[in-house]
Amino acid sequence: MTPEQNKTAEKMTSVKAALDKAPAGAKKDTALKHYQAADKANTARNDAETNKELDAATHALA
Repeated sequence: MTPEQNKTAEKMTSVKAALDKAPAGAKKDTALKHYQAADKANTARNDAETNKELDAATHALA
């Protein structure tokens, strides 16, 4: 894995942990949609799109 892929993997783990701790509601639902899109982009090896969706998920939980 490249350093950027490692960063992305760590970010995925971090956002997933935040999602798991978040209370149910609209913010969590929105964040989950972004996380799922990030997971799909990560599977396609699109780091830029993955990070964009992870940032959106983080923002939705804020």
